Amino acid sequence: MKKQSYETDVALLSVTTTEFRAVTHFHDWRAKTFPGDDQIYDVATFERDGRQHTLVHAKIGEMGMTAAAATAMKVIFTFRPRYLIMVGIAAGVAKNELEDQRYGDVVVADVVWNYSAGKFVSPEQAEIHYGNLGFLPRSTSESIPEEIMPYLRRAAASEENPCHVYIGPMACGSTVVANRELLEKQIYTQYQRTAGLDMESYAVVYAANHASDPKPTPIIVKSVCDFADSRKSDEYQRFAAYSSCEFAKFLYEKILPMD
Repeated sequence: MKKQSYETDVALLSVTTTEFRAVTHFHDWRAKTFPGDDQIYDVATFERDGRQHTLVHAKIGEMGMTAAAATAMKVIFTFRPRYLIMVGIAAGVAKNELEDQRYGDVVVADVVWNYSAGKFVSPEQAEIHYGNLGFLPRSTSESIPEEIMPYLRRAAASEENPCHVYIGPMACGSTVVANRELLEKQIYTQYQRTAGLDMESYAVVYAANHASDPKPTPIIVKSVCDFADSRKSDEYQRFAAYSSCEFAKFLYEKILPMD
């Protein structure tokens, strides 16, 4: 059997319409479709060191891990990208050393973990309590490949980097979080260094890490649009989506190895 090789340099994934509009702002895209596939893909090129590189983008049809995993796998097998980068918005945490986290700050994951996996039991059976319910966490995690982390750290520290960047764990769950109690009880008790929360990152990294060869390198680039508490709003989503895409573009146009 002939060994497959990468066919596309970078694939981008977004979910919301706000994220989609941010992605389309940065390149001259053209639509591409395939018979029997209802997904509309956007394709473009970018130049680096005098060479043209290929870029594809797909908008996930709905929020959540199921749709994200399905779309990620479809992009992987259709385009065989070297890098699979998810951009968009996330909730920040602003805790301890992250107290200065601000709207539009970029969170780059070094590990993603599923905080919603677990079992609801009677309160006496668990240390995490929600009224008359107890919760036994059974979280699972997926790591960003270690060989790409030096490039992400280099990008974050670069004088050319236009964004304020945190590198740390990204918590992923099946619902939107607008409650500080859940943060304190269910997330900080498992990963104290968690820097952001979203609803799709775990599925995207899982799909990349478990795809057939050649596996793409997954990268999660999300920007803070709120802080997962009762003040949650949509006011900063456009700004956060834009800064996320801006840092992702800096990564693939300046930092990530393409050879």
